[in-house]
Amino acid sequence: MDHLISSSINNLSMNNFLELAKARYSVRNYLDRQVEEDKLNYVVECGRIAPSAANFQPWHIIVIRELEIRRRMVTYPRPFFLEAPVILVICGDHNLGWKRRDGKDHTDIDAAIITDHMTLAATEQGLGTCWICNFDAVQCREILQLPANIEPIVCLTLGYPGKEPDDRARHLVRKEMKEIIHLENWGGNNFQEI
Repeated sequence: MDHLISSSINNLSMNNFLELAKARYSVRNYLDRQVEEDKLNYVVECGRIAPSAANFQPWHIIVIRELEIRRRMVTYPRPFFLEAPVILVICGDHNLGWKRRDGKDHTDIDAAIITDHMTLAATEQGLGTCWICNFDAVQCREILQLPANIEPIVCLTLGYPGKEPDDRARHLVRKEMKEIIHLENWGGNNFQEI
């Protein structure tokens, strides 16, 4: 069955992080194939060990595999949301999140870190993901029976990639280093690649 995995992902030798990061893309077409327990456990374990502000770990992951629950979750009207055999809902507990001195709550940042760890772990395992924030959080909270202090922050689809998009390379279109790196201060824009 592994021969069905996208050849560009399947042929990677994950020798370095940059190669892994470049292989990841937002999958919007999934095979009708279940994710094995060991791979699912690996992905969520990679999330669990993610760093967080002050190591408070203000996150929870809801693993959804039941088709009926996924159907009820479809407030994001895209077919791949139901095609994916697993949806991971990454939630944050704002009561536990670290707060900076000026009051800035880092719960959403910590949720982003755990989500990113899981997207990269999934890629390493030959799985695909799509990070979704465009969903009805109120409806999601009701469906998943979340307590008041728990906010659903990200829905992450997870499964085996199907047909690759025609424009897959667009995820590699990035600003040049000199456009985003500033040396020593904002005006220090003379960065040159080493």
